[in-house]
Amino acid sequence: MIAVNNIYLGDSRILLDNLEAASIDSVISDIPYGIGLDDWDVLHHNTNSALLGSSPAQKKAGKVFKSRGKPLNGWSEADKRIPMEYYEWCRTWTDKLYRVTKPGASVLIFAGRRLAHRAACAFENSGFIFKDMIAWNKAKSAHRAQHLSLIYEKRGDFENAAKWQGWKVGNLRPLFEPILWFMKPYKIGGTIADNILQYGLGAYNENAIFDYNQSPNNVIEFGAEKSDIGLHPAQKPLQLMKYLVELVSVEGQTILDPFSGSGSTLVACKELGRNFIGFENNEEFYEVARKRILDLFETIGLF
Repeated sequence: MIAVNNIYLGDSRILLDNLEAASIDSVISDIPYGIGLDDWDVLHHNTNSALLGSSPAQKKAGKVFKSRGKPLNGWSEADKRIPMEYYEWCRTWTDKLYRVTKPGASVLIFAGRRLAHRAACAFENSGFIFKDMIAWNKAKSAHRAQHLSLIYEKRGDFENAAKWQGWKVGNLRPLFEPILWFMKPYKIGGTIADNILQYGLGAYNENAIFDYNQSPNNVIEFGAEKSDIGLHPAQKPLQLMKYLVELVSVEGQTILDPFSGSGSTLVACKELGRNFIGFENNEEFYEVARKRILDLFETIGLF
């Protein structure tokens, strides 16, 4: 039996089957991006032992370069299936999210820039409407791009090192992350206004946008505080999660996070008077999230 205001250890694709149909008001989740950030983020068939390894240069560079990801071109023909395998992984749970959400429910999903389109297709093919994409500006971010001239210099090719001065290999500085906004369709022939009267879902709270010093557009900016760092490799700022919670829900509604990580969404929900349900497959992160929740409950006098 799944109860509100709890986090559960296990595979969300299994745990979702234990939720009642149309019982969830909103879903807010920072799902795995499938880009090999860590072992829990490898969602394709890993056929190369170098993945997530590290070279002496990477170790010297510190946390930013601590592990090796796959190059964009891959190491093998099998690597070219990574985007499709990510889509197929998303499809193992998007149908289940559709079943448990109410009509008009918002689903806000963090997704990596490289594979966000595959996640969007998975949600659309499950029946969700792709409502919008929010660009979260992080204000600052580590940059991994290498100088092409330095690569040639290490090879002793000084002619090409001079020719390609100022060029880099890799990506531009990743200052924004996409937040995909989906909505479960409301009754055909009805209106959003009708759906809101029945379910309290389908609109967004513009007053909340101003309360967080944002503008009512699809670009938002939230930096990280010290407390937003160190609990998870992909930890999101608590204020950002609170903003998303207030954007699409009201007090007393139930929000699901099927990939809870360190529990930031759940903490945001509790601080804002929303019910929450969290699932997390990694035992280490589950314990971190559980402790945060218990500490919060104790602080506000529930335990």
